[in-house]
Amino acid sequence: MEICPEGDAMRSLNISMPESMRTFIEDQTRRGGYGTASEYLRTLIRDAWKRQAEDRLEGMLLEGLDSGKPTDVSPDYWERKKARPAATPRRTKRS
Repeated sequence: MEICPEGDAMRSLNISMPESMRTFIEDQTRRGGYGTASEYLRTLIRDAWKRQAEDRLEGMLLEGLDSGKPTDVSPDYWERKKARPAATPRRTKRS
């Protein structure tokens, strides 16, 4: 899931919850200095998106570490890499 860009149009969402949860949200809204419960909940969602993106990045980094022999990467390495033409996809033979 990609993080939603700022400036998206706001839409309403009606959620049902027990009174104890509603009280908790209202208390957190006041304590956290949020203007509305919606602001508080949007912050929770953004934080969850961020954690998910960080978990995905960590997974990709671990996959890279486990992918084989390390390559020394220097500015010269990147220059050579940029100068090399992009690999063209292989064509398969048609039967």
